[in-house]
Amino acid sequence: MIGEPTIADAIMDRIVHNAHRIELKGDSMRRKDQNENLTHMENRETMPSET
Repeated sequence: MIGEPTIADAIMDRIVHNAHRIELKGDSMRRKDQNENLTHMENRETMPSET
């Protein structure tokens, strides 16, 4: 969207520098509809394991 790579890079540096990282736990709401028809074991296999 931004035609100038240097300006785009500068914008991203400012966004990332001032960002806070929040780790969320629990099921993904995006996957809820997608996984609705899976069995419990199939659903567990699609989710990343916690380490």
